[in-house]
Amino acid sequence: MFDADRISRRSWRDLLSSRTAIVLGAERAGQIAGCCVVLLRKRSRKARLYSIAAAPGQSGVGGRLLAEAEQAAHARGAASMRLEVREDNLRAIGLYERFGYRLFGRKLDYYADGATALRFEKPLALQPLLGTPPQAEHGTTPP
Repeated sequence: MFDADRISRRSWRDLLSSRTAIVLGAERAGQIAGCCVVLLRKRSRKARLYSIAAAPGQSGVGGRLLAEAEQAAHARGAASMRLEVREDNLRAIGLYERFGYRLFGRKLDYYADGATALRFEKPLALQPLLGTPPQAEHGTTPP
């Protein structure tokens, strides 16, 4: 999936057991097709897409994982999602832009090989929480 900046086995174990990480996987024909990690912070409404990868030839997996990551982060209370992406990763940048992410910054020398990262953010859809009564409209109160 990635040739550099890989997540170590120890880090995977830590992420899988962390209460502040969301780890998602995609499978096709019994094989791992992709994976995604979202990090959450206590007392913050900003989630961070830490990693997303699809195996070669797995068209559409990245978009499905991204959509599921957004839903999972929102369900855990996140109001927005941030991410960093290599400046030369045009395919990923296109995916993020199609999903409504907007560029808000750059980080020079961010990756192990010295590559620059672009920073993107997206507000997550506002949906009522389960068990929340509907809002009053036009001065009326819910039944």
